[in-house]
Amino acid sequence: MNKTQVIIVSQQLLFRQGIEHALSKIKDIAVSATAELSEDVLSIIDNLPPDVALVDIDAPADSGLKLARKIKQRLPTIGVVVLTSTPDDAQLFQALKAQAVAYLSKEITPEELVDTIRRVARGEHPINESLTSRPRLAEQVLQQFQELSWRSEAEGFIAPLTPREMEILNYIAQGYLNKQIAAELDISEQTIKNHVTSILRKLNANARTEAVVVAIKQGLISLG
Repeated sequence: MNKTQVIIVSQQLLFRQGIEHALSKIKDIAVSATAELSEDVLSIIDNLPPDVALVDIDAPADSGLKLARKIKQRLPTIGVVVLTSTPDDAQLFQALKAQAVAYLSKEITPEELVDTIRRVARGEHPINESLTSRPRLAEQVLQQFQELSWRSEAEGFIAPLTPREMEILNYIAQGYLNKQIAAELDISEQTIKNHVTSILRKLNANARTEAVVVAIKQGLISLG
């Protein structure tokens, strides 16, 4: 069995040990390293590239979020999961900017953490689900996309989506992968890829998360 390799990053030794102990019982997950919040983490990632990084962002002066961003820049394929004891929209927004794929409260159960690690290892972005229930945050993220020129400066014409594309867009907003959407709709994965390409083009979006945000702003996705 190919185990999902995980690195645990936190200033708190007890927190690192607690998560490591919880994950030690899971057959398909292995903790490859634990570390404090420091530049040493980047060297560890170079030597032992993990699949998922669990980063405690409770450290002062946003040092946890800054390190999360550096980890993602150092190894773009890694899934960065951030954990906090004080979840709020402002911090979630910063986590999105740092390209974290999941944003979790430290109040979650070990089972919920394991489920998130598995989803992230499959390439999912659970953090996208946070946007559909927070319209004001979605608006903020969209503004950020525009400020960073991730979208064209001129607001492009939003072409109408077909019913099938709307269906697929809703699955994307729920964090589904192409393979999972294909299974749900009983059509080929290649067909899903073609639809996703069309959706991104019509919404003038460069990535799935951006497509979800644009769809929320345009009222294409109902907010839960």
